[in-house]
Amino acid sequence: MATTSGRTAPFQSARQALRLLEAIAGHPDGLTEEELARRAGLPPVLLPPLLKMLCRDGYLRRLSDGGYAAGETLILLGAGGDRRAIRQEKLQQALDALRDSLGAAVYLARYTDGELEVALTSDTPQTPQVNEWVDFRSAAHATAIGKCLLSQLDHEGRQDHLSRHKAARLTSRTITDQRALLSALDRQPPTMPVLDLQEYAVGTLCAAVPLTAGASVGCLALSLPVGQAHRLRRAAEALNRQAAPTLLSLSL
Repeated sequence: MATTSGRTAPFQSARQALRLLEAIAGHPDGLTEEELARRAGLPPVLLPPLLKMLCRDGYLRRLSDGGYAAGETLILLGAGGDRRAIRQEKLQQALDALRDSLGAAVYLARYTDGELEVALTSDTPQTPQVNEWVDFRSAAHATAIGKCLLSQLDHEGRQDHLSRHKAARLTSRTITDQRALLSALDRQPPTMPVLDLQEYAVGTLCAAVPLTAGASVGCLALSLPVGQAHRLRRAAEALNRQAAPTLLSLSL
């Protein structure tokens, strides 16, 4: 199924970070910041936040002379370590950092083999997850996660999903008319968060942003109680801005 794409800051940051890792891979003794910029073909002004992120997550390490070399995570990946386990650990760490930064439960979801899957979550007693009172796989029409994933599919893919999962009314706000739902998905800007304003569950608000790595379709999402509605849009925008570490972990 074809996907739509939108160029957002997280995608650019992840691509730029990958270029830095590719540049450092063939230089075990490390490179200076200037050499890294030149070999990666990036303006030097872009490097400080990228290097900070890569060092924090263990992909790079700072040398005593001020240069940068491969960090423990990158070495383990290159040495044939358990790539899946390393990636899962980094993804969970990225979600935990987002949870703490946003003050909200956070979710990583994917659309695989025609079904929605919530792959990882991060929550605390103070930021609890949504109560899954209806299986998320059957409620894509009513959740920010589901609508964000469906919006990345082509028209045929969306219709296929909705033909297998009928749009049931879960709250008074749920869109159940297939034509209206498809129209809303068509109008969804790829660079804007998708919102769920009590469409899945009364008392719960959610937001999701696309997180596509290669041919896979995914998203990051957050949930808040309706009493924190004033925080939703700002938290959704922050989720979009801060998605780069999660996207990078998915890409490696």
